This record gives sequence, structure tokens and C-alpha cells, in this order.
Amino acid sequence: MAVTLAELARRVGGQVRGDPGVEIRAVAPLDRAGPGEIAHLSDRRYRALVAETRAAAVVLVAEDAGAFKGTALIHPNPSLAFARIAAFLHPAPAVAPGRHPTAFVEDGARVADSARIGAYAVIEREATVEDGASIGPGCYVGQGARVGARTCLVAQVYVGARCEIGTDCLLQPGAVIGADGFGFAKDGERWIKVPQLGRVIVGDDVEIGANTTVDRGTLDDTVIARGVKLDNLIQIAHNVRVGEHTIMAACVGIAGSTSIGSRCAFGGQVGIAGHLDIADDVQVLGTSLVSASIPKPGVYSSALKAEPADEWRRTAARLRQLDELARRLREAEEEIRKLKGE
Repeated sequence: MAVTLAELARRVGGQVRGDPGVEIRAVAPLDRAGPGEIAHLSDRRYRALVAETRAAAVVLVAEDAGAFKGTALIHPNPSLAFARIAAFLHPAPAVAPGRHPTAFVEDGARVADSARIGAYAVIEREATVEDGASIGPGCYVGQGARVGARTCLVAQVYVGARCEIGTDCLLQPGAVIGADGFGFAKDGERWIKVPQLGRVIVGDDVEIGANTTVDRGTLDDTVIARGVKLDNLIQIAHNVRVGEHTIMAACVGIAGSTSIGSRCAFGGQVGIAGHLDIADDVQVLGTSLVSASIPKPGVYSSALKAEPADEWRRTAARLRQLDELARRLREAEEEIRKLKGE
């Protein structure tokens, strides 16, 4: 499909500098784009590539327009404009309704006529699959679970009994929604499993990455609110609540019963302890450990950068001495006060 740059500008709310009639067929990165393709500049570290690109047009902010002599689409948020252009030029395939012959749909399940059930998928009794939903190959939808309208379970996705997935969601391969939470009680030297009786409730317009796991609650529900975006290999424990439009990069781990606010952002490998409260609009940088509640919006970090091993060993040795140094400092301060007669 080819569309003029003027039409793309109209769709994303940008302005054309140069030839509005240039035809765009696809999106591409700056260093590989060619005729008929549009690229974008959202990170100024790659500004040098703009002068060299062969793209038919480039999406950029007005301040960077001078770096590109060709046709440009000026937009205050190039990443957002590019995302919308890419979605328009490369739409997802339409769902083809029907059931694969190898799929198993148990009696009592409610599957909309417009839904797609892929090869070897299993839909248990009392489950609901709504209009236009796509249940990909090898997926499992448990007893009494619900998959909302136009939601796509790509492949090998598990949705446990009584869990609910909202509308317009995307669950990537291997996602697990509603596994048992990690709950055990000590009986002498043994661990006795605590039944996990809650559900997972996923709101509308949520994306859950490949091999990400969201555990069901112990008694209450684990809740992933509307608009949340989760990357691959994330662990969300039982009874966690994640607020609207929060985003998490890969390998984030959240321990049980923690509440995350709305519009938060967590970098890769962030670890969050259990029973904490994180305010709205909190950003935590990658590899940080959150061991206490965060009551105010802001940017937080606790990571130590990598350094040569010998230097780190010396630093670690000094860290072990901090308690002793603090004690000696308190004693010295007390002696100074006595000398001053305070």
C-alpha cells in the first residue's frame, strides 16, 4: 500500500516540509531506509545518520529539521508519529473466524462466531471468548475464564480458570496468566502449600510480553489495569496491583501484595519487594532494587555501575567497615561536644 506523505501528516497531525506528494510504502530505520520508505529520528545520538539516509522522508522535530535536506514530516513527538504511521502502513492481519479441526472446545464454553480458535488450542467449559478474539495455536483458556473482544493470544498462552482478559489486549507467546502464587506455610521442617483462590484481572488495551507470568491472588485478585504494557520475562506475584498505563521493561520482578500506581515506568531488571506502595508517576531506572514504599512521584535509582573486579573488592571491603566507621564517628562527635561543654 502506498500513501502520500501529506496523507500521513494529516493522520498524525504533523507538517510536511518539502514534497507532500512523495509516496510512502513502508517504514525503515535511518541507516537502511530507501525510496518509498519513511524513517524517524527520536534519539539525537543518531542525528548524524539523518544527513546520510536515503529515506524518502524522515519524521523529526523542528529543531532537528536543519540536519536533513530532503522531505521531512515535522512532528513534536517523532516516536509517536512513527508508531502510528507504522501501524497504518503495516496493519495486523484481520482475524479469520473459525475453529481449527484440532482445537478442543468443551461443551458449555461460549465462543463467538467471529472468534478464531487455532490449532491444538483448548477452551474449557464455562469459558468465554468474545467477538473477534484470536486464540492462537496451543493456547489454553481455563474453566470460567474470559477473553475479551478483539484480544489476541498469539501462541502457547495460558489463561487460568476464572481469570479475565479485557478487550483489545495482546498476549505474546508463552505468557502465563493465573499460575498459582508462591504461597507456603511452615510446618516444622516442611512447607505446606497455601491454596491460591484469587484470580487475575487484566484490563483493556494491555500488552503482556513473551514468557511473562502474572500469578493469581491468594484470596484477593491480582489486577493489571487498563493500558499497562509488560515486556518479556516479567514476574508479577500474587495480589499485586498495577495501575493504568504503567510500563515495565524485561525481567522486572514484583513480589506479592505490592501496589503500583498509574503511569509508572520501570527499567529492565528492576526488583520490587513485597507489601509496598508505589505512587503514581514514578520512574525507576534499570537494575534498581526497590525495598521500601515510594510515596512521591519522581525518578529513582539504586544501581551501582560495573567496575574492574579489584576495585569492586576494595569497595566491598570498605562497605563492610561502614558500621564500625559510623560508630567511631559518633564517639568522636560526642567527645567534641564534651570538649565544647555542650
